[in-house]
Amino acid sequence: MAGPGLDDAVSVDAYDDADPAPPVVPVPATRARVPNGVRLYAVGDIHGRADLLGYLHARIRLDASDAPESTKVVVYLGDYVDRGPDSRGVVDLILSDALPGFRTVALRGNHEELMLEFLTKPESARLWVMNGGDTTLRSYGVDPKGGDCYWVRDRFAAALPAAHQGFFSGLPLTHAAGDYFFAHAGIRPGVPLDSQATDDLLWIRDEFLNSAADFGKVVVHGHTPRRVPDLLSNRIGIDTGAFATGRLTCLVLAGAEQHILQT
Repeated sequence: MAGPGLDDAVSVDAYDDADPAPPVVPVPATRARVPNGVRLYAVGDIHGRADLLGYLHARIRLDASDAPESTKVVVYLGDYVDRGPDSRGVVDLILSDALPGFRTVALRGNHEELMLEFLTKPESARLWVMNGGDTTLRSYGVDPKGGDCYWVRDRFAAALPAAHQGFFSGLPLTHAAGDYFFAHAGIRPGVPLDSQATDDLLWIRDEFLNSAADFGKVVVHGHTPRRVPDLLSNRIGIDTGAFATGRLTCLVLAGAEQHILQT
């Protein structure tokens, strides 16, 4: 059953730092398309790795520099915070003009949901901290052990810049483009895409990951880390455990074309 709780242990193999990422990884052919004239970049779970996001932005700019599509979109799949050392820096980068001329869509992940719950119900601090919230607090200059949960909540709320508060509170759950549907964790099979429950969009795993059903659109998601992207006919998973592996993944979509960029 989907729902808030401790995330599954990250079952990804560590990459050899000496093994450089390939410049482009092709994806098996599919009939799915994004609208004509659109070039879309979907970015997997970042988890506080502002360093990797900066590098990936550079790769996206290079890839887009000679692309013929007039409309360029970047879709972040959520989980900007926790675990990695610089959650604040990740949000600063997303809010900056790092990708000039792009439309930006930033979706909510389950870690943003946990963080927002902590701000309104500080007694949930243990759950958030056990999922990596302590690193987010430190990135905003708050000591997670400096006082009780109400003390920590008050100082965290005071430390959040207004732009960051607006960012977190305004994150949508889904995005659609052509034959693709984007959500942080996935969708519940058998339920129409426009009727999905919030808990499933943020938390679902096995019922979605093990399904061979046609979801109506190809679902692009993160949430469940893999050593390499899951490239299937009904879903594409691009969480490659960046906070632990150093491998942040981006899916590039243009017409019927698909390829992968990675750090």
